[in-house]
Amino acid sequence: MSKKTLVIGASEKPDRYSNMAIRRLRAAGHPVVALGLKEGRVEDVDIQTGYPAFADIHTVTLYVGPQHQDALFDYLGGIHPRRVIFNPGTENESLMEQLRSVGVEVNEACTLVMLSTGQY
Repeated sequence: MSKKTLVIGASEKPDRYSNMAIRRLRAAGHPVVALGLKEGRVEDVDIQTGYPAFADIHTVTLYVGPQHQDALFDYLGGIHPRRVIFNPGTENESLMEQLRSVGVEVNEACTLVMLSTGQY
């Protein structure tokens, strides 16, 4: 089953984990949309800026540290994802609790590992 995924913290730099995740998600057949600090492109995925109103997001995978997550609860509340993955270095207990309180599944995990082990 494909899961439309929003990558937050996307980068055009190939050595960034967000970039690797976009490429691996696409290779696995998942539709991907991406947000970053700068507009750009990773393969066929445009990196957008700001807080666009994406629809039908199943999973959000975070690649931004807790110090840059202040506006995310309100934004995520507006797009209603089913799941948010906090990749290593992005863990934020406050945001995780807020998301759980509105019924969002929260995972502290690595998207790349989840994809490679079939747990995505």
